[in-house]
Amino acid sequence: MTAARDGDFAKVPESGHGMVAELTAVFNQIMDRSVHFTTEVRRVRRELVRHGRLDERLSASPGQGLWTSRVDDVNQLLDALVAPAANATRVLDAVAGGDLTQRVDLHDGTRQLRGDLRRLGQAVNRMVDQLSLSTGEVTRVAREVGTEGRLGGRAKVRGLSGSWRDVTEAVNTMASRLTAQVRDIAAVTTAVARGDLTRTVTVEATGELLELKLTVNTMVDQLSAFADEVTRVAREVGTEGQLGGRAQVRGVSGSGRTSPTTSTSWRRT
Repeated sequence: MTAARDGDFAKVPESGHGMVAELTAVFNQIMDRSVHFTTEVRRVRRELVRHGRLDERLSASPGQGLWTSRVDDVNQLLDALVAPAANATRVLDAVAGGDLTQRVDLHDGTRQLRGDLRRLGQAVNRMVDQLSLSTGEVTRVAREVGTEGRLGGRAKVRGLSGSWRDVTEAVNTMASRLTAQVRDIAAVTTAVARGDLTRTVTVEATGELLELKLTVNTMVDQLSAFADEVTRVAREVGTEGQLGGRAQVRGVSGSGRTSPTTSTSWRRT
């Protein structure tokens, strides 16, 4: 008994008769049940710590009463700690696979998660909510601009914070600049199609859009110079009766040297 008190669950050799033998048998049963509980705790700890197995639990005690209750209490404690972690892992695995519909259940069976475990679940859910909101808005704007050709859309940043807000704002900046550039180029080319050669692309641009801007402006400049020369020669011949005039082709290249189109500007000339 002194050894048991000090943590050494050694059994007493069975000997003697009567009350002594009965007492020895009962004491050894107590030692067996204590050893069982200790062994199970060590086994579950090893499976959890070394192998990461969250589903390991203590096996049932050979006794009853507090022996069984003690095993059940430890298993319930493990369930209370492991279940939220496993739930969070499930949600994070779904996020890694591109599924943003999963959430951590803040109710563990019939009980609500509390304290640090509840904060863990809420933090994971907030992360998924922010990621879902940011991804949804970015996808919507990309679809409107890239697929449907609808310019001017902006992703909503309300409810977003930190890097999620930064990413969404970057998409809005990109969409805004692209919208301004494309709309300005479209306005100039539309004006040219209507015979208005006074407009040029003025929006700030870089890279390939800058090249497109310069190309459109060069086209407008050449068309304007060509139209002015044709108009001048036509006025000299048709209105003033001055024959022998020639349109200057300096600065005009390509098919603009030969013939105009039939738009409003050319009808005017």
